[in-house]
Amino acid sequence: EKSDGNIQIHLGYQASPSLEGKTIIIADPMLATGKSIIKTIDTILTNGTPKMIHIAAAFAAPEGIEYIQNNLKEIPFAFWLGTVDEKLNHLSYIVPGLGDAGDLAFGPKL
Repeated sequence: EKSDGNIQIHLGYQASPSLEGKTIIIADPMLATGKSIIKTIDTILTNGTPKMIHIAAAFAAPEGIEYIQNNLKEIPFAFWLGTVDEKLNHLSYIVPGLGDAGDLAFGPKL
């Protein structure tokens, strides 16, 4: 089945001390679209503006890197990536990547 590319991201409970002027690290094993990282950053910004964000991922897709670069302009950030794979497929899986390993860890894709 083909995806329409619309990925819904819902963040639950989050608690944090003030992040004002702090350096933070956001880790995501597989940076695919970049949307969950931007959503996470938007959420944590309610606790202050960090001076630097480090984004760490074992695998990344060029589309996700570009999405973050285009949507995170007000705070300095750096990528720490194990590898940048070729692309995303029609299901937004990193190719060649690990396929749906991340989704299978949390149940079937709806």
